[in-house]
Amino acid sequence: MPCPAAGVSGRKTGELRQSVSLTLLLDLDDTLLENSMAEFLPVYLREVSTYLANYVEPAIVVNALLTATHEMLVNQSPDCTLADVFYPTFYQAIRQEPQVIDAAIDRFYREVFPQLKSLTRPIPQAVRMVEAAFARGYQVAIATAPLFPRQAVLQRLTWAGFTPEQHPFALIPSIDGFHFAKPNPAYLAELLAHLGWPEDGAVMVGNDPRDDIRPAYSLGLPSYWIRKDGYPPPEGDEQPTGSGQHEDLLPWLDSIPPEQLQLDYHKPSAMLAILRATPAALNSLSRGLPGEFWTERPTPTEWSLAEISCHLRDVDVELNLPRLEKVTQQTNPFLPGMDTDRWAEERSYIQQDGKFALERFSQERIKLVNLLEGLSADDWQRPSRHAIFGPTTLQELVGFIVGHDRLHVRQAHRVIQPAMQPAW
Repeated sequence: MPCPAAGVSGRKTGELRQSVSLTLLLDLDDTLLENSMAEFLPVYLREVSTYLANYVEPAIVVNALLTATHEMLVNQSPDCTLADVFYPTFYQAIRQEPQVIDAAIDRFYREVFPQLKSLTRPIPQAVRMVEAAFARGYQVAIATAPLFPRQAVLQRLTWAGFTPEQHPFALIPSIDGFHFAKPNPAYLAELLAHLGWPEDGAVMVGNDPRDDIRPAYSLGLPSYWIRKDGYPPPEGDEQPTGSGQHEDLLPWLDSIPPEQLQLDYHKPSAMLAILRATPAALNSLSRGLPGEFWTERPTPTEWSLAEISCHLRDVDVELNLPRLEKVTQQTNPFLPGMDTDRWAEERSYIQQDGKFALERFSQERIKLVNLLEGLSADDWQRPSRHAIFGPTTLQELVGFIVGHDRLHVRQAHRVIQPAMQPAW
């Protein structure tokens, strides 16, 4: 499906649908499951280090886990999953090869980790909230920090009272398929990209001002703060869109206009998060896809995944990056328009290696984000003259790129969706 060329897509932010079907992003710990990390984490570290004591001294295991977890928390690279970051750091710190210790770690999560359930308690009103959301037809996804293996995340969901049969979550993130972690707003952008950038509005629901409300605010994503004892209220401008108890969420959603639940991604923090999330989500969504999915067109007029990947790569290489460099380095430069849709046929994108194109896109996108990161507020307002739009700013140009990203992520999601596995 040809798209408006990057920078030629117009200034409209999109019209609201008449029928709104919301997406809820739900934090897990202390939102759906009573689980104080101040209590849980020391016991977890003690149990896993004790279990691995035949291989590595417990103190070394604890230090390695904390060091590797920190590396995940600060990761900003869209071409490294959290697993890619964690495991090399962990294995190097404990001086063991994966083949030596992997089986023991797997046994720990199957045999010992389930015993930690005693440190947690389900929240009945949270289960009722989720079931009411499903009854309304909302799309519901888990938005827990993806720092644990998948089996550990699924276990914690069952501790909270959820089952695959009754609670068909659209997405359950874990260490293997995600690139960013809380409180990085790119994590929430990656979640939404995995879901195909829902068009009917989305809300982040969580209890932690730092890990849930702040990144949502940075992304321009509406949020609902589940007020909990022991958590101070959000500070300064980083306020939730709404707040209350679990049972107050759905009445609150009914009380506000649908347009207030739309993502507003025009702040620099939001745009940077989405720019990072696009290659990250596409890399995860396309991992392990059968070869035919790369070249299959959903309809004769729509692009295949290979064509989408080649298009994103070439637009970043030949249009976006040179254009932004020009604006940051010159005074009010002129920016010619460019028709990039025709490249798909002229360059035979469908015959190119889509996986390689996506890798190259990730590399180029890192360059683009590095260019923008650290710019001052004045730099984001640097002027230029666009061949179609006339006077514009760097911030508006980046907004065009972000809108272009979201359009093609939706398009890729439609292509990939038939091959996607259930979240559980």
